[in-house]
Amino acid sequence: MRQLTLDLQPAAPPSLENYVTGSNGEALTALAAWLAPDNREPLFFLCGESGAGKSHLLQACAAACSDARLDRELTSLPAAADPWAVDHLEALTEGGQIVLFNLINRLHASGGRLLLAARLPPRLLELREDLRTRLGSGLVYRLSGLSDAEKRAALAEQARARGLTLSPAVIDYLFARVPRDMRSLTQLLQALDQFSLEHKRPITVPLLREVLQTSPPT
Repeated sequence: MRQLTLDLQPAAPPSLENYVTGSNGEALTALAAWLAPDNREPLFFLCGESGAGKSHLLQACAAACSDARLDRELTSLPAAADPWAVDHLEALTEGGQIVLFNLINRLHASGGRLLLAARLPPRLLELREDLRTRLGSGLVYRLSGLSDAEKRAALAEQARARGLTLSPAVIDYLFARVPRDMRSLTQLLQALDQFSLEHKRPITVPLLREVLQTSPPT
C-alpha cells in the first residue's frame, strides 16, 4: 500500500465482541460460559486450521497469553493468572511439555483455569502421552475458518455499521488484491473509511485503484 494515501492504524485489540463467529457459535457460547466466575472446569482446548481465530480468542480471554512458538520451554509463563493461556502447543519442547503438565496438575488441585490452542485436537498432537491425556480430559472445541462468502458478508456488515456501502465489485476487487484474513480486511476497511471521509469520495473501484498498489489477482 502507498504510504501517501492510506494510513493503516493498529488493529483493535482482540475481544469476544470483535471475533467474527461464522459457524463457530457453539464454541464461542461454550467459551463464554467457561469464563464465568462460577465455572469449575479447569481446561478449555481450541483446535482448528490457521486463520480460524484461535489466537484471537486466547488473547481476548487472557491478560497474558504464552505463545509456544516464541517460548517453547514456557519459561515466561506467568506465576499467576486467571485464566492462563498457552497457544501453539505443537511447538512445545520436551521441557515445555513438562512445565505444562505440572501446571495442569496444579490447576486441578487449586481450581485455576487454563485456555489452550493447537492446530490438532489433543489425541493427534505429537506430545507426551500423559500430557495428551490431561489435555483431552477438558473441554475440546474445533474452530472452522470463515469461507470467502462469510468473510464477504462480515466485511459488508462492518461497512454498514460505519455507514458505508461496499458494492459487490468493490469487495471482489479487494479480495483479489489484499490478504483475506478478517484482521487485515477490518484494518483496511477502517483506513478506507478514514480516506473516504477526508477526501469526500465514496469507496469505489476507481478509488481503490488509486490507493492500492497494482498487483495481479491472487
